[in-house]
Amino acid sequence: MVNKLKNNIVILGLIFTIASAMCVLILGNQFFDDARLKEFLFDIGIDQGGAVLSAALLFGSMRQKGDGAKIFRTLIICSSASFAANAAMYYTLQVPEYSTACFIFCMTSKLIDLVMILCFYQYVNVTLNFSGRIKDLADRGIPVLMALQAVVLLSNNFTPVTFYIDAGGMYRPTDISWLEDIYLIAVSVTATVLIIRSSSPHSQKAAALTFIFFPIAEYLLAGAMFGNAGQYGIILISLIIMYCVIFNDKSKKLASTQIELNMATQIQASMLPNIFPAFPERSEFDIHASMTPAKEVGGDFYDLFMTDDDHLAMVIADVSGKGIPAALFMMSTKILINDHTTMGGSPAEILERVNQKIYATNDAHMFVTVWLGILEISTGKLTTANAGHEYPFLNLNGHYEIFKDKHGLAVGAAQKSKYKDHEIMLKKGDSLFVYTDGVAEATNANNQLFGTDRTLEALNALPGDISQEEVLKGVRNAVDVFVKEAPQFDDLTMLGLKYYGPEGK
Repeated sequence: MVNKLKNNIVILGLIFTIASAMCVLILGNQFFDDARLKEFLFDIGIDQGGAVLSAALLFGSMRQKGDGAKIFRTLIICSSASFAANAAMYYTLQVPEYSTACFIFCMTSKLIDLVMILCFYQYVNVTLNFSGRIKDLADRGIPVLMALQAVVLLSNNFTPVTFYIDAGGMYRPTDISWLEDIYLIAVSVTATVLIIRSSSPHSQKAAALTFIFFPIAEYLLAGAMFGNAGQYGIILISLIIMYCVIFNDKSKKLASTQIELNMATQIQASMLPNIFPAFPERSEFDIHASMTPAKEVGGDFYDLFMTDDDHLAMVIADVSGKGIPAALFMMSTKILINDHTTMGGSPAEILERVNQKIYATNDAHMFVTVWLGILEISTGKLTTANAGHEYPFLNLNGHYEIFKDKHGLAVGAAQKSKYKDHEIMLKKGDSLFVYTDGVAEATNANNQLFGTDRTLEALNALPGDISQEEVLKGVRNAVDVFVKEAPQFDDLTMLGLKYYGPEGK
């Protein structure tokens, strides 16, 4: 349920802003018929226009991604809520029987302001790349100051500290109402300093500063004659400017990055064997592999190649980390394993040589878990070595079982890692299934893992006479059914082999 809400939070936000705009529009019609409310006609007009524009702005930003996108949408939702609370406050002013409701709407409006100010700081912090000691202090201090300001505001529920609604239904500030401005002033000054010191383009810094200085200018030039509505209207104008300048600039850069990521995905995919059957002229075995990255490019990889006419090499690996760094590390590791396997040696010897090469130039301190197997096709002898990878599954007696081989350290983790060879004699009809942790660690909406037991059950539930491509599809289907709509957090890579013996299928 929680994950579904997270996935639909933008839709819920849009529904809220549309509902808010409709409420303000309907409520605004009452202002034309009530003499008491006619003095607020201009204010309610701003609230109505602002609420509608907020819904439109949120709709326009729904598909935007990148730095601060979620925070910016939260700002828009806060703006929409402010217009609604402000309109309701005007409607209940000067009516004694509505004094409690008026107090609630005033309090709500002030609390929304606190959230909006915090969101503004977080947005410019992320998008303009703040740095330095002032930023570190602000990151810790602003949420604390906001909490203290909220305590001051909420204390008005018990005794007038900064404001109250009198017997006639009028809003009255107290002598220490200036306490409400401390948080606003502190964040405004801090944000202004950090924005000016930021290395971001001048256009983006100018757009961010409008959020601070436009309301000040409106207060000085118009004397706050339009009340909160005028301030919220100016803030919305500032949000539109930030949307046009900062938000769209970031989105353009993200689109450019997306093109580069798509190219990287194509390059990575081209490095993995992706034409199956991989060895159509060989009837002694059936082999298939697949890789689905959690991001555009992933850190998992597999490989399968003939070292000579009688030996098939199989590799499956999982690089630490995700994204482009993991993909680059994956590519170099794949090439090294391929080269050293072709040079000869047992899987353990190959992994030791590759580990030494990687460790010598591993400034990024990354590592990769590797399972390497070499099948002697004429005899069925499978020699394997495991560098910290998942246990393989073997089907030697008509059903799959976990083969708990001895693990060495992940490749790149230590300079002088040692690995152990394991020999398995495959008979006609025997099968092998290896995978990365993205399979067992696939997680559903209840944060339950798919696990090795379910992987084993999925394998043994499949018919014995199907192809290895169908085996992999069957396991993937079992994972999909288990996780349902939960997002994929890890690369999902599998490799399956079935041995038919030297005489072939």
